[in-house]
Amino acid sequence: MSTQPTPEGAWKITFLLFLFMLVNFADKIVVGLAGVPIATELKLEPDQFGLLGSSFFLLFSISAIAVGFIVNRVAARWVLLALALVWALAQFPMVGSIGFTTLLICRVILGAGEGPAFSVAAHAVYKWFPDEKRTLPTAILSQGSAFGVVLAVPALNWVIVNYSWHYAFGALGVAGLIWAAAWLVLGKEGPLAQTAAMAASEPRIPYSRLLTSRTFVGCCVATLGAYWALSLGLTWFTSFIVNGLGFSQQAAGLISILPWVFGAVIVILSGWISQRLMARGMTTRGARGVLGSVPLIVAGLIIATLPYVDNAGLRIALLVIGSGLCGSIYVVCPPMLGEFTPVSQRGAVISIYGAIYTLAGIVAPWVMGSVILHAGGILQGYMTGFTINAVVLIVAGLLGLLLLQPDTERARLMGQQVVRSRFAWRLIGPD
Repeated sequence: MSTQPTPEGAWKITFLLFLFMLVNFADKIVVGLAGVPIATELKLEPDQFGLLGSSFFLLFSISAIAVGFIVNRVAARWVLLALALVWALAQFPMVGSIGFTTLLICRVILGAGEGPAFSVAAHAVYKWFPDEKRTLPTAILSQGSAFGVVLAVPALNWVIVNYSWHYAFGALGVAGLIWAAAWLVLGKEGPLAQTAAMAASEPRIPYSRLLTSRTFVGCCVATLGAYWALSLGLTWFTSFIVNGLGFSQQAAGLISILPWVFGAVIVILSGWISQRLMARGMTTRGARGVLGSVPLIVAGLIIATLPYVDNAGLRIALLVIGSGLCGSIYVVCPPMLGEFTPVSQRGAVISIYGAIYTLAGIVAPWVMGSVILHAGGILQGYMTGFTINAVVLIVAGLLGLLLLQPDTERARLMGQQVVRSRFAWRLIGPD
């Protein structure tokens, strides 16, 4: 296995991109955190609030794909700066008095800016780490999400309770501008980015083959299941604690931190275990594919028990554990895709992967809102919505176990490409 050293400055860039993801997820969760006061002030029905949660993902996937191809040609440093500025500017209209339509439009714009975030950040950080050392920095990058919630939720909830939900959005806009300024000064392109000569010598694989490979499809399906749970957490978790279980907004803000704290432990632990297993010679199917898929199945089985318990504390605990276990898949899939994707195509492939699995964010919040609206009672509606989530997780985990085979994928794809090239040569013949 390669012993290529990690370039100097790699961990500084990783930390900056960790902060990038921290701001990213604080932006995402603010609507869910302020869900009750927003719905009260704007007089929203459950299906309208679900639509608000889904609107964030309307252009999320399209933007992720478009920027994924851009980042193959434009330095990731400048793409990341542009994304951060879009996030910041999209928050400021909410500081004043607004209607539902304005809030909806701003969330659509914010989603377009945040859609490519993780994929571009992963592509950028991979320019600082060789393949066998990427799992841990990917885990740290992923945990910007957890820390974004853990650090931002108490502060934002304090602003919401003591002032207004409007000012919470303004605070996030300021945070985005501060990160952009820091990145402008400190951000750099990684030295492991391929040169033009490397790009010319590296064989390209048709996107049609990359995007229909077993491992790519498996990554999309497995992560879509995890993202179904995550998007419900972003939009509905705090409202469930307040309206479904009867806690106050202040208490719900503190409880909302718990899934992310547990998820942070799971993700960092998964990244460490995966890297250790690979160092000991385990195939990446086991150290990455199985390690990411099995927790999804376990998470689904845990969440499926929610309707059968009556204690509020136990329901919260089950939801926290089930939601947190989903995090492993985010750590292992980008490195798996990087195993068999040529570097010149990696940014686009990882972005398309992100665009596909985040489609769950369009569907899941709206489904939960619709189920609650048409249920016999609000708690019954939540339980039905979480049961749907459990089924999605179990199916996603099983398909991940079946499809994720990254250690054989590159050889298979390159073998197919060689056969096609030889066949074409025979048809054309020598000059």
